[in-house]
Amino acid sequence: MADEIRKRNEIEDRYKWDLTHIFTSDEAWEKEYDEAMAETQAVAALDGHVAEDPRKAIIAVQKLFDRILPVYEYAFLRKETDNTDPAAQALKDKAMRLYVTAMTCSAFLQPELLELSEEELKALAADPAMKDYDAELRRLLLSKPHTLPKEQERLIAMMGEVAEAPDSIFSALSDADMKFPPVRMPDGSEQELTEGNYSTFIRSDDRDVRRQAFHYIMSTYESLGNTVAGIYGTSVKKDQFMAMSHHYASAREAAMKPLEIPESVYDNLIEAVHEYLPVLQDYLRLRKEMLQLDELHLYDLYTPIVKGFRMDLPYEKAFDLVLEGLRPMGEDYIAKLKEARDGRWIDVYPSVGKSSGAFSAGSLREVHPYVLLNHNNNLDSAFTIAHELGHSMHSYYSNTAQPSPKSDYSLFVAEVASTCNEAVMQRYLTEKMAEPAARAFLLNHLLEQFRTTVFRQTMFAEFEKISHEMAAQGLPLTKKSLSDAYFALNEKYYGETCFMDPEIASEWMRIPHFYRAFYVYVYATGLCAAISLSRKILQEGESAVKDYRKFLSAGCSVPPIEALKLAGIDMSRPEPIRDALEVFRETVQQMREVAGKLKQ
Repeated sequence: MADEIRKRNEIEDRYKWDLTHIFTSDEAWEKEYDEAMAETQAVAALDGHVAEDPRKAIIAVQKLFDRILPVYEYAFLRKETDNTDPAAQALKDKAMRLYVTAMTCSAFLQPELLELSEEELKALAADPAMKDYDAELRRLLLSKPHTLPKEQERLIAMMGEVAEAPDSIFSALSDADMKFPPVRMPDGSEQELTEGNYSTFIRSDDRDVRRQAFHYIMSTYESLGNTVAGIYGTSVKKDQFMAMSHHYASAREAAMKPLEIPESVYDNLIEAVHEYLPVLQDYLRLRKEMLQLDELHLYDLYTPIVKGFRMDLPYEKAFDLVLEGLRPMGEDYIAKLKEARDGRWIDVYPSVGKSSGAFSAGSLREVHPYVLLNHNNNLDSAFTIAHELGHSMHSYYSNTAQPSPKSDYSLFVAEVASTCNEAVMQRYLTEKMAEPAARAFLLNHLLEQFRTTVFRQTMFAEFEKISHEMAAQGLPLTKKSLSDAYFALNEKYYGETCFMDPEIASEWMRIPHFYRAFYVYVYATGLCAAISLSRKILQEGESAVKDYRKFLSAGCSVPPIEALKLAGIDMSRPEPIRDALEVFRETVQQMREVAGKLKQ
C-alpha cells in the first residue's frame, strides 16, 4: 500500500498537480470569472436574432464556452483534491453557477439554427469561414429530421424531470433504501454488505464469503423484483416514447444515430462474441482447474486465480514500468509522458478529503491534461497510470491538432486510447517477464478484461436489445419475463461450464447502466478496438504508430467510425472484434501453458 492517508500539506509538491498553469491564484480566477459572467449577457442578447447572422451567433457561443472552460476546470480540480475545503467548495459552486448561466443564456442557439432550412444549413457548413464548425453543423443536419417544432420540443423538455424518474427512483432504492444481510466472516464476525463493498466480498479467497455475498445481493433484489421490474419497464417505455416522438425507427436508433454509429456495429459485436463463446468456456474450465473446484459457480468468477503474487511498485518504479511497457508507442510519446510526470500534470497520492478513484481531465486546450490518481504500490495502480495517461494523450493530440469545436471526441472512442495503453503495456511486459507467477498475473489481468468487458458487457447489450424489442412488440415487461430472458442469456454465455445458480436471474435488477439505454456496448467495442490496435502496433511498429496518431489527433472532425479507420480499424465490420477475440484465444492458451509451469 501507499503511505497512510496524509494531509495534503504533508505531500511533496512534485506529487501534486500544479493548477497555477491555469490560473496563478484564486484572485486571478475571480477576475476571469467576473469577466466571463459579463460575457454571458452579450450572448443572451443574440436570442431571437440567429437567422440574421448565424455565423456570429455560433462563434460567440463557442468563444463564451472556451472562456468558461478553464474557469470551471480550475474550480473542479481544486475541489477534487480536498472536498472538505470550504474555499474550494465555494469556487466550485460559483463555477457551476457560471456554467448554468451560460447554458441557459445560449439555449436558443440550436433551436434557432434548426429553424433554418436544410439548404441554409448546408451552405453554412460549406462556408470556408465556418470550417472549424463544419463537424458540429454536420451533426446538426443529422438531427434536423428528428427535431420537432419548437412548441413540441418545449413540451418534451418540460417533462425531462419525469423522464429521468426511473433512474432516480432506482438509484434511491439501490443506493439508499435497500439493505442486505451481513456476511459472516471465517472468524465468526459479521461484516456489513453493501453495493459499494460487494466487489470486495465476491473476490474473496474464502468461497463461503463469496457465496453469501452473491446470495444476499441477488435474493434481496429478487424480493423486490416486481418493484424493480416496474421501474425498469417504465424506463424502457420512456425510451420507446422518446424515439417514436422524434421519428426514429427504434430506441436503439435514437441512441446510436446522433453519435453517428451504424446499428450494424451493435449486431456485429453480438454475433462475433457468440462465435467465441467456446473460447470463453475454455477459459472458464481453466479457471475451474486453477481454483481446484469440482464445480464452478457464478460466484467463483471474480476471485483471483493467481494467488500470492505481488509486485511492490512505489510510484516512481510504477511509472518507469509504464514507460518501459509503452516504448512501442514511440520516443515522442514517451517524452510527453515524462513531461506529464515531471511537469506536475499528475496528483499522485491519496490525501484527506481527496476524491477516490482516478480520472483524466483533458479539455484544457491552452494548458495540458491533468490526471488524478490514488496510487497504491501495486501492479493494478501501474495499469491505472497507463490507462489515465492514455486518455490524456488522446486529449493532448486532439487539442493540438484540432480547433476548439472539433477537439472533443466521441463517447464511442473515449476508452480506446486508455485501453490501448493498457494492452500495449500488458503484452509488452508479458513478453519481457520470464517469472511464471508474474506472467500468469499479467495474462489473467488481460483475460479478466475480456471476460468482464467484452463478454459481460455484450451480454448486457443483448439484454437491452431483448427488453426493448419486447416493449416494441407489446409484450409485458414483468419480473418473470425479464428474469427469464436474463437467465437464458447467462445459460448461453456460462451454462456449458458453470453451475447456473438460480439467483443469477435477478442480477439484471442491480445494473444501473440499463437506465441509460444502449450505452454499455461501447465498453466492449472500445476494448476490442484497443486490443486490435495494440496488436497492430506491436506487430507493425512505426507505420502502425503513425496511423494511431492520426486517430488520436482526429477529435470529432470526422465521425468516430471514420476516426478509427485512420488507424486501420474498421469497426463497422466484425473483423476487428474477431481479431481481438483471437487475442483472447491466444491468451487463454498462454495462460494454460504458464499454469502448467506454476504446478511444477
